Amino acid sequence: MMISNPIYTVFDKMLRREDKEELLKQHGLVIWMTGLSGSGKSTLAIALEKELHKNGRLTCVLDGDNIRSGLNSDLGFSSEDRIENIRRIAEVCKLFVDNGVIVISAFICPTNNLREMASQIIGSSHYFEIYVSTPLAICEARDHKGLYAKARSGEIKDFTGLTAPFDIPLQSSLIIDTSAISISDAVKRIMEKIIGRIK
Repeated sequence: MMISNPIYTVFDKMLRREDKEELLKQHGLVIWMTGLSGSGKSTLAIALEKELHKNGRLTCVLDGDNIRSGLNSDLGFSSEDRIENIRRIAEVCKLFVDNGVIVISAFICPTNNLREMASQIIGSSHYFEIYVSTPLAICEARDHKGLYAKARSGEIKDFTGLTAPFDIPLQSSLIIDTSAISISDAVKRIMEKIIGRIK
């Protein structure tokens, strides 16, 4: 006999996702961008958000700066903390998408295991993965935060792409190299792919 958990009975009384989506006239979706530091994830996420906003869509951008400065400010960069960082991000994405919001998530998220965990938490039918595949040499040349230089000097340990691995994504719906395509053209490609899923 299944016993319901009294702690979570409020869920039965809340408005459904469909009610929120009807109000917003859109379907919630998580656009999960993964790639090396400097690959152009955040630049692309911001440009995509502006295009979606122009089209009357409610969006939210999540990236390392706004997440690690608040929600995940207690986490470091150990293996355990990196897993918890992505787990929390995925849970936040799920909350937003369950309310009909289009979430643009831009994180390195270096392993396929982490990406699979995020997809499972969010729900694979609401998860659209983009691999921002800009080559390492280009990413390092863009190093406006000086992170690659610090990693090469040994000041930063376990830096993804240099001293820590980055798994080539296995399930990306779209691959974009921002050194080979303009941001505006990249946004057009993304819009073509997602428009049927957010209408």
